[in-house]
Amino acid sequence: MFYVGCHLSAAKGFAAMGKTALQIGANTFQFFTRNPRGGAAKAISQKDISDFLSLAEKNHFGVLLAHAPYTLNAASADAEVRRFAFEAMSDDLKRMEYVPHNYYNFHPGSHVGQGAAEGIKRIAELLNKVLTKDQTTTVLLETMAGKGSEIGRSFEELRSIIDLVELSEKVGVCLDTCHVYDAGYDIAAHLDEVLNDFDHIIGLPRLKAIHLNDTKNPFASHKDRHEKLGQGFLGEEALIRVVNHPKLRELPFYLETPNELEGYAAEIALLKKRRSKEAEMR
Repeated sequence: MFYVGCHLSAAKGFAAMGKTALQIGANTFQFFTRNPRGGAAKAISQKDISDFLSLAEKNHFGVLLAHAPYTLNAASADAEVRRFAFEAMSDDLKRMEYVPHNYYNFHPGSHVGQGAAEGIKRIAELLNKVLTKDQTTTVLLETMAGKGSEIGRSFEELRSIIDLVELSEKVGVCLDTCHVYDAGYDIAAHLDEVLNDFDHIIGLPRLKAIHLNDTKNPFASHKDRHEKLGQGFLGEEALIRVVNHPKLRELPFYLETPNELEGYAAEIALLKKRRSKEAEMR
C-alpha cells in the first residue's frame, strides 16, 4: 500500500488532522509535537485520541510521523539548551504512547564549534537518557543538509550516533530528499549508488520514512530550502524514482513542501497517479 501524507497543524488535535488528511487524499501525516519554535505542547484529550484511533483504523492509516521542535539541540555546549532537549523529548515520547507504534523524528543538532565528535557524543547521551525498553515509538534521526555546524550531514555521522546508543533497536533514520541532495548525495542521477552507500554504512532496515521534498538549491549546496515537487533542482522525475524505487516504495512518504492544503492535495494526487503508472509498467 502507498502511504503518503504531508505536514499538518496539530492545533485542533489528532482527529482533526486525520479528517484533514482524508480530505486531501492522504492516509498518513506528520505533525509537530509542540510549538516548532518554542516549548509549549497541547494538552492531550483522551476523546480526541479515541476518535482519531477509530478514524485511523477505519481508513487504514499508515504510521504517523511526529516532529520534534526545531529548537531542540541535543548537541549544544549550553547545558540549558541540552536540558530543554531532554525535557522536551522525554515528554514527547511519553505523549507518543497515547498513539502507540508510530515514529518521532528530530534534527540531530548543531555542535556550534565543539566539533562533530563532541556533538555526536552529546546526542547519543540524550538518547541514552530518554529511550526506554517499553516504548513503542521509534525515534528517527533526520538526514541533514550540512549548513553551519549541523550534525547528520553524512551517513557516517548518523551511524556514529547510532553506535553509541544503548537501545539502538529503538532508533531509525528519516531520509529527507532535499537535505541529502543538498548534502552531496546525488539521488537525482545516482539513486542506486546512494542507497547502496546508506545500506553499507547504516543499513537499509534502519530507514523508516522519507521526507519527500524538492530543493531550491543546487547539488551539494549545504543549504536547506524546500521547494514544491518538480519545481526545484531535483525535479519531478527524480522524486518519482524515489517513490517507486523497490527499496523505498514500501516506506511512508511525508511532504514538507512550501504548500497550503490545496497544494498538498495536488502533489498527493500527482504522486498517486505516477505511482500507479510506474507500477503498471513493471
